Amino acid sequence: MADTSNSRISIPQLILIPSVITLGVTLLRLVGELQNWPAALFNRDAGGGGSLIGITWLALVFGAYFALKLSQAGEAPAGAGRVIGFALLGLVITFVGGYLGFGMKAEFPGKIVIGLALMIVGALIPFYGWKALSKVLLAYGYAARIPVLILMYFAMRGDWHTHYDAIPPEFPKDLSFWSKYIQLAVVPQMIMWIAFTIIMGSLFGGIALAWAQRGKSAPQPT
Repeated sequence: MADTSNSRISIPQLILIPSVITLGVTLLRLVGELQNWPAALFNRDAGGGGSLIGITWLALVFGAYFALKLSQAGEAPAGAGRVIGFALLGLVITFVGGYLGFGMKAEFPGKIVIGLALMIVGALIPFYGWKALSKVLLAYGYAARIPVLILMYFAMRGDWHTHYDAIPPEFPKDLSFWSKYIQLAVVPQMIMWIAFTIIMGSLFGGIALAWAQRGKSAPQPT
């Protein structure tokens, strides 16, 4: 089956239920952090890493879900290896961009811009593996992250003491609200997490496609 540019499946319809589920998890996490529920489930530290209740891992699950739905609708490429390969290439490029822009201690002109540019390039690479899936993941990524971006605005304005408004210890304390909001909310949610969603969703989508195609190609017992 060939991957077509004119999809026969409605992207808004396909991402509707996953987006509602994702929004529900986001609101559950907010309530859990405001109510000081167990930190293992609702980590309130900056970044919120390690929290079991969160939407990050949903990109993996829904990446596989979208892949299977597209495959059933006749939107899958001929082989899953291409999908997985381009997703891994995008992951490498994005990792390099993240390291250059934010991980490397050495400073040079345009460091952050170059890093973000590489991350955007990395997010575009999976489109070469499976355009239909990447388009769905792009739409789902924004549907998942725009509510978080809005939530972070109010959390940072109101000092809610959640991970949505927590400031990393190494972050400058004398910046204006908008500078903090752009650096800690807009850039991560609208670029970094979108790249993560497309790349990791494509990777797990490719794995799900490989599993589905293997099942179809397996010889039937006589």
